[in-house]
Amino acid sequence: MLNIERNFPEYAVPGAKQVRFEPYADNGGSVVAIAGEDYAVIGADTRLSTGFSIYTREQRKLFQLSERTVLGATGCWCDTLTLTRLLQARMQMYRHEHNKSMSTPAVAQMLSTMLYYKRFFPYYISNILAGLDADGKGCVFSYDPIGHCERSNYRAGGSAGAQLQPLLDNQIGLKNMQNVTKEPISKEKALATLKDVFISAAERDIYTGDSIYIMVISAAGVQEEKFELRKD
Repeated sequence: MLNIERNFPEYAVPGAKQVRFEPYADNGGSVVAIAGEDYAVIGADTRLSTGFSIYTREQRKLFQLSERTVLGATGCWCDTLTLTRLLQARMQMYRHEHNKSMSTPAVAQMLSTMLYYKRFFPYYISNILAGLDADGKGCVFSYDPIGHCERSNYRAGGSAGAQLQPLLDNQIGLKNMQNVTKEPISKEKALATLKDVFISAAERDIYTGDSIYIMVISAAGVQEEKFELRKD
């Protein structure tokens, strides 16, 4: 590293000190979503932490935006609260103006625009949106920090996202497998797979654990269940 005082003593300022401001914090957590023919499931763990300090073991990270749309968000918790508050406010304005709820693809596009608007000081969040589209089919939308949106049938994000995605590629996407026939995944298998990958993540990622909340979105509405993970 270049030492200003040693290499350029004429530029040294007596008594000067460096002050650093770090606006971001990573509070951990993971989120997984899987879409089927007529449903979508999304789950997120409840551990909120920084480093080796656990702030709470019961923090929900799933936000129900409508009867057909649920957002999972992990990362910087203050950014998560700000983004979801603005997102819910915009959806409420849409509901008042049009007398109906916004569709999941429309919410996905709006969220992409909101993230891109903050591209020079982005929200430090891993967002995954799950729900049903206008045809009643399950859909999952994933994002990068500045709003690039991709629709898929399954996605993992958060602190253990790099560990969970290969498991989903194998179990759901059947990637690099021979002599297999791809069939629509049942709701029961999707739930079982989601629980299995979170159990795996809790064994290897200290920022993921305690328990997970799972929301199942279907034409009948949104159902929620809780599944316990390891707490150490």
